[in-house]
Amino acid sequence: MPVENLLKSIFISTLPLLGLYLAIDSGIRLINGFSFTTLSLWIASMTLVAFFSLLFLFKRARTDENLKGYSLIILFSMGLSMYGYVQTKSMTKDVLLLALVVVAWAAYVRWYSRFSSRDRGLLRVGQSLPAFEIEDIEQNRLSSQDFKGHMSLLLFYRGNWCPLCMAQIKEVAEAYQQLAAMGVKTYLISPQSAKHSSSLSRKFKLDFNYLVDKGNKVAKGLGIYAQNGLPMGLQVLGYDSDTVLPTVLILDKEGKIIFADLTDNYRVRPEPATFMKIIKANLK
Repeated sequence: MPVENLLKSIFISTLPLLGLYLAIDSGIRLINGFSFTTLSLWIASMTLVAFFSLLFLFKRARTDENLKGYSLIILFSMGLSMYGYVQTKSMTKDVLLLALVVVAWAAYVRWYSRFSSRDRGLLRVGQSLPAFEIEDIEQNRLSSQDFKGHMSLLLFYRGNWCPLCMAQIKEVAEAYQQLAAMGVKTYLISPQSAKHSSSLSRKFKLDFNYLVDKGNKVAKGLGIYAQNGLPMGLQVLGYDSDTVLPTVLILDKEGKIIFADLTDNYRVRPEPATFMKIIKANLK
């Protein structure tokens, strides 16, 4: 698993750059002389660029599991490339580069996006959280006992660098008034530094509890630890290479789990309406 995660870390840092390079290169060559195979490569590589650009520009908390729209465009580019090959009877480098893009996209959708295994044994509905201690961004210590006496929403997120995590937190922030009215306290838990989490608290300016899981001690204890889960290169921004698997828990007033979302795909996360439905059903 650590080796696989390291490969994923390198892969996800390389894939957008590959798409950008090929889009620019094939675009320039299209201007200088048209061919169907070059056009197909440009379409496929621009699909990669568009996906990652939109992911960061229009932060969304979730996508469909197989990214069907983008995948159909890439399939179309394959068909266009085959047509160009039949016309020219020549195996150009663009055909080979397109094959590389197609394989890379399939790897992103089917391999990178998915977590091969998750330990669900400690976080089943009806169980209490294992005992642990953690600090908030002011270095005040809390324990799992502090979640008792009120309903709690615990959102474990990878860090400020993750656009889907930030979009998910934004959705929770938009539901803040409803959560507060129902007596729910929200805890945002990440292994990132207090500095990064403090910047997030200043952004939303809501009464959330920002907790810092130093060294991923809590994540390890709960079985949601992701070794080498950070995209390669982001270490220069002050993030640790190890992170947490996106997880959402809801606890009742006794500290027992009444909802646990342990997604096996980092792009597929629960809707806020799901939180609300569970919380309302457990209000007493």
